[in-house]
Amino acid sequence: MAEIVAEVDRGAGYSMRGLQGRVIDGVGRQIIGGQYAPGDLLPKEAELTEQFGVSRTSVREGMRVLAAKGLVDIRQKIGTRVRQPENWNVFDSDILRWHTEVGHGDEIMRNLVEVRQIMEPAAARLAAGRASMDDLRRMDDALAAMVANATDREGYAHADVEFHLAVYAASHNVLLRQFGSVVADFMYASFTVQQATAADDEVFQEDAETHAAVFRAINGGNGERAAEAMLHVVLDGKNALIKALSEQRDGAGAA
Repeated sequence: MAEIVAEVDRGAGYSMRGLQGRVIDGVGRQIIGGQYAPGDLLPKEAELTEQFGVSRTSVREGMRVLAAKGLVDIRQKIGTRVRQPENWNVFDSDILRWHTEVGHGDEIMRNLVEVRQIMEPAAARLAAGRASMDDLRRMDDALAAMVANATDREGYAHADVEFHLAVYAASHNVLLRQFGSVVADFMYASFTVQQATAADDEVFQEDAETHAAVFRAINGGNGERAAEAMLHVVLDGKNALIKALSEQRDGAGAA
């Protein structure tokens, strides 16, 4: 999973900035990884200051950011306590990244594709009735890039993500657009894993054609057909992802 972590790191957010970033990134990863369980009190401020080599101010700022992510609850005279997972902002880019870094990437990608089964057909249906000429041009350009990169796995994955982001944008629904932006790096990581099972370039050409069917339906203003075509795309990807993850586990077991 190291290559997935590397790709997701492209979108690393606030946690990688400044001295407080050491605290945010270090403690956040420890919480997600289970070093601190829900209900646990975090070490005292002085201990965290020494652990991360930062000032008390940086520790306090870091804790406030982790609280905003839903990971901890700060109480005067009691301390900072880890919150239950249902309170965590699972769409936060740092939390998504930490899940992958501590070995939860498989589960996150499976969950993501299930959410995409719900969200993306809806986005495609809306796009069929709302897409502007600029939206259609963006989708068309992404499709052309997919075809042009059929022999380049990395380039194809980037173009694939761009197509899906273009559909989210064309829905002209601010929540759907934001969802696409949040999960873009994880879509890239997921697509990279899915494509690992492709035996030859013909698989990518066929995949590009299924995306083209989505574009044709949106361009033609047929919402139901667009939703159906997009569901087909997502389910194809889900099957490829399941196959790829299974092969990865089998390979790791053999090693």
